[in-house]
Amino acid sequence: MKTLEIELGVEGARLADLTDACARFAANEEDGLLHVFVPHATAGVVVMELGAGSEADLLATLDRLLPRDDRWRHRHGSPGHGADHVLPLLVPPSLTVPVVGGRLALGAWQSIVLVDPNVDRATRRVRLSFVPA
Repeated sequence: MKTLEIELGVEGARLADLTDACARFAANEEDGLLHVFVPHATAGVVVMELGAGSEADLLATLDRLLPRDDRWRHRHGSPGHGADHVLPLLVPPSLTVPVVGGRLALGAWQSIVLVDPNVDRATRRVRLSFVPA
């Protein structure tokens, strides 16, 4: 198994496109599986379309489902930070993408995206692992 850990500056950004980094990591491989894992309790990763308003729709949905107010028992950090700790119920910390001939087998409009509503963190780590077929 081949692995790589990347670190991203995410301060102020709630979404980060990981697709290019994932594609570069898998580029010299043949067939197999790319596993993407975010080792943080308040961030996750999804496959979604970027552009055409999808990012705003995702963030608005998360804000509606997980309001950033004082209802949460988990209260350290910024106001509403408890919502960040519930995020993994909706946005998992990992995903797996097929790799065929060194290329990510994503659909035409699919991207691999880090979702990170936690404003208390300036950097995030993402672990990429390639398992050959």
